[in-house]
Amino acid sequence: MGEAMLVDSHCHLDQLDLTPYENNLSAALEFAIEQGVEYFLCVCITLNDFPRMMELIEPYENVSATVGLHPNEIVSVEPTTEELIVLAQNEKIVGIGETGLDYFRSTGDIEWQQERFRRHIRAAKETGKPLIIHSRQAKEDTIRILQEENAASVGGVLHCFTEDMAMAIDAMNLNFYISFSGIVTFNSAKEVQRVATEMPLDRMLIETDSPYLAPVPHRGKTNQPAYVRYVAEHIAKLRGIEFDVVAEQTTANFFKLFNLGI
Repeated sequence: MGEAMLVDSHCHLDQLDLTPYENNLSAALEFAIEQGVEYFLCVCITLNDFPRMMELIEPYENVSATVGLHPNEIVSVEPTTEELIVLAQNEKIVGIGETGLDYFRSTGDIEWQQERFRRHIRAAKETGKPLIIHSRQAKEDTIRILQEENAASVGGVLHCFTEDMAMAIDAMNLNFYISFSGIVTFNSAKEVQRVATEMPLDRMLIETDSPYLAPVPHRGKTNQPAYVRYVAEHIAKLRGIEFDVVAEQTTANFFKLFNLGI
């Protein structure tokens, strides 16, 4: 292609719909590579699925992974900081998460969610691996807990960003990057588009969050890593800059944040 490479900084490869690829992950990744997407971060949501996820991505040198328990996942026994640290020792694990706060689906006492979040931050600090943060309708508490736990010492990324510039600035001041998903291509996402236009490019990542949140023109369908290209193209258009500039910078940002040599 002769273009700058792209990275899908947040996808769930173990949850992809591989039907179009005869249930072959290699074929889905190959299609993504044809679109210029050459590196992938497979993000963990449940620890029950962690071994299966790691087995799936083991053969691929261009796939790294994270370990964590999503704030919406209900479990009978919460993982300890120590357990997360042990799981993070695998050489393919480059980050802790996704973790954070989601008040959209949770009702009543949410103390358990905050405690889970704190344990993940402590595991990240202990291992020196950055955090992948999920925050939905919880921006004040997300920033407050990151501050209280001194998460700035490891940094990380606010993935699938859906908030305003004030939260983006708070996060960047804590040594965090801001990642945009297909939501940035939605006409209704004016606030997210404003942040993507105005924030510094050297703190930006792009992602699919596939199989969720497919960008325009595939909105409403199942998402896949190849579609991160549409996110990059749309941000380039919003900012009035070349596609390659977005691709090069977000790729460099990814490798810097996760301490991966290109």
